[in-house]
Amino acid sequence: MLIQTLRSLEHDGLLTRTVTPTVPVTVSYELTDLGISLHHMTRGLRNWAPTHMAEVLANRENHDARTS
Repeated sequence: MLIQTLRSLEHDGLLTRTVTPTVPVTVSYELTDLGISLHHMTRGLRNWAPTHMAEVLANRENHDARTS
């Protein structure tokens, strides 16, 4: 699954894959400029989530109580 995800990100242009012919073969990945721009954008969401998670969980409980 990890390999599929990495290949998909490479296909989308979010990262580059470099194979170094060592024993064993070394494979490294690096974010492209496009990948870095996405990383910066999602940083805000990663900061938002822990700050608001208690409220989200409370809303879920309230919703479940009303709809059960």
